[in-house]
Amino acid sequence: MTTVTPRSLPPRQRTAATVAPAPVEVLPSRRHWVHAADAVRTWTRTRPRAALAGRFSLIFTLVAASFGLTQWFGRPINFFDLRIYHGAVAWWAGGGDLYRYVHPEIGLGFTYPPFAAVVMRPMAGFSVPVAGWLSGIASVAAFVFLVALAVRPMARRYGWRTWYATALIVPPLVATDPIRETLGFGQVNLLLAALVFADLVGLRWRARAMALRDRVGGQAVGFLASGAWAGVGIGLAASVKITPGLFILYLMCSRQWRAVFVAVGTAVGATFAAWMVAGHESWTYFSSVLWQTDRVGAADASPNQSLAGVLARLFDASDSPPLVWFTFALVVLALGISRAVTAHRDGDEFTAFVLVGLTANAVCPISWTHHLVFPVLGIVVLADAAVRRRTSATALLLPRLAGARLPLRLSARFAGLPYAALALVVYVLYVVSPVWDFGHLLPLESHYADGMLGWLAENSLGLVVLALIVVLPWRPGAMPAFTADRATGS
Repeated sequence: MTTVTPRSLPPRQRTAATVAPAPVEVLPSRRHWVHAADAVRTWTRTRPRAALAGRFSLIFTLVAASFGLTQWFGRPINFFDLRIYHGAVAWWAGGGDLYRYVHPEIGLGFTYPPFAAVVMRPMAGFSVPVAGWLSGIASVAAFVFLVALAVRPMARRYGWRTWYATALIVPPLVATDPIRETLGFGQVNLLLAALVFADLVGLRWRARAMALRDRVGGQAVGFLASGAWAGVGIGLAASVKITPGLFILYLMCSRQWRAVFVAVGTAVGATFAAWMVAGHESWTYFSSVLWQTDRVGAADASPNQSLAGVLARLFDASDSPPLVWFTFALVVLALGISRAVTAHRDGDEFTAFVLVGLTANAVCPISWTHHLVFPVLGIVVLADAAVRRRTSATALLLPRLAGARLPLRLSARFAGLPYAALALVVYVLYVVSPVWDFGHLLPLESHYADGMLGWLAENSLGLVVLALIVVLPWRPGAMPAFTADRATGS
């Protein structure tokens, strides 16, 4: 029997046997992402020092770029709000009336509930710069926690280390207006957001503990690992500031009743504890200060990017028409909460929390630019949705791509382009923050002084909040935080 090899064939047949046909271009699917991740891990194991140096070089480059963007578009750090907090609690510690305090230079007073004053009171023992930098360090740590919580499912899906993905995403996002203003003002927004999202972790742990209990037959789980504490963070955040209380409404609508009871109990307990410590201040706050919205600032002030601020500037008035604002606020509230509940039912609790936060930013009468932490987290959701959409489209069309025409291949390759483009637009707007360049305030100057484009620029961040409430996608199964008995929330 003769064995035919390429060398034994005539020249023409030898060429045909040895030259492989041109490969067909196949778009990357999830399998390709996994193979690429395996190749990266193999290279990392063989050259650990070079890989680690490359990673830290990239992180350092992003940090430097973020610092440059902050210096170019940001404003100087002056601890504007923290000086009010510090002066108020120092005045209170010295025997003064907390809600009668007015900062001598800034002209504003303390507007938070008494529990916030009790928590901030140790600040009086530090100077303003020390208290500001301690607050900044805590806020950065809180933001790292938020980003790590957002990217961990993404990192695990594509074979990345969570710490590395977090380190790549945190620096660019720090350059956005809400984050840099929170740090520069000495605000508490990131700390409150971290408290709220800690309950998301608790909800996930509770779901896991209940699944484990059903599987092993009632084995006891520790209190922390059981997630039974889910709701404490929202309750504490609502005790410091009223706006996070909207998350309790979301928990009720999504029928997560245990978390509802824990959150309400925590908020009531914290408020009662503050009443025991500062009864006079508590009575003053709930009887009068809570209803004095003018203590915070003018509704039409450019940094107020809430729905009320957008409507006030739309009518070129110092305040929004009450009936118009109330009607639109109800619509936005219903839309935001309903979309959040749907995201919860589809297994994306992180996006559900972001949608509730966006809704709170919109319906609150005053939402300064540094309050808009949730649109920044929405950028991560949009980026992940873009990658997931492209990967899913490629996987679905993969059997047809070998002989497909160019339009079909392009439709798979650019399936996630709308979400990626929206993420880029939101990021650029929140870094540049044209609000500060086109700001106006009545009666000194009309909000239409720079024309319609100027009005759009002045309201750009608030309009993004409203747009994200409508179009922010959730990712089915991305981060479930519910049990099989979702209807009872037990």
